[in-house]
Amino acid sequence: MLFKNRRFAGQVLAQELAAYVNRSDVVVLGLPRGGVPVAFEVAQALNAPLDVLVVRKLGVPDREELAMGAIAPGGVRILNRNIINMVNISDEVIARVAVQEERELQRRENLYRGQRPFPDLHGRTVILVDDGLATGATMWAAVVAVRKHQPAAIVIAVPVAAPETCQQLETEVDQITCVSSPSPFYSVGLWYENFPQTTDEEVRELLTTATKNGEALFTG
Repeated sequence: MLFKNRRFAGQVLAQELAAYVNRSDVVVLGLPRGGVPVAFEVAQALNAPLDVLVVRKLGVPDREELAMGAIAPGGVRILNRNIINMVNISDEVIARVAVQEERELQRRENLYRGQRPFPDLHGRTVILVDDGLATGATMWAAVVAVRKHQPAAIVIAVPVAAPETCQQLETEVDQITCVSSPSPFYSVGLWYENFPQTTDEEVRELLTTATKNGEALFTG
């Protein structure tokens, strides 16, 4: 199926997550930037708090769309050795890319969160939301980062994903919900009618709106 845009995709995805409506233990985390508009609609529908988990893809130099790994807060770094070996990427190149992406991760953390603390995820059901999964590198890093906080359960929720990526991730979490898993997949944007780049301003506005609507962030 084709989704009109990310907000519409979030509304459709929320219907698949009806079991989590009005549960006090649920926290929704959007993966910025594109996952936040989707997560906003999910959080609204579930009456759950919304926050962001900043993750960054480690793109292959000159082929940035191809992920050789990803990083997340807390020093999390995962690497796709199949890609690294296939493209013959040195450890020095990996380290250089990781440093660059760490700077961007910190910039976005400061921009989106400011002085606001990260939500307490201990004993919570955490729903990780993105606009889609291709290789799944950033989502994998997000799962590793969240697991460090000892949640009660981790749920991955996306509108669209490559079938093989869903299969790889489903053994790592308690539940994975994907509205559509087309094959061949090609790319996330192919399954949206309107797929512009989400801006930093949009992310900040959605977080502010969620809070104003009474979906206060749970911080302990």
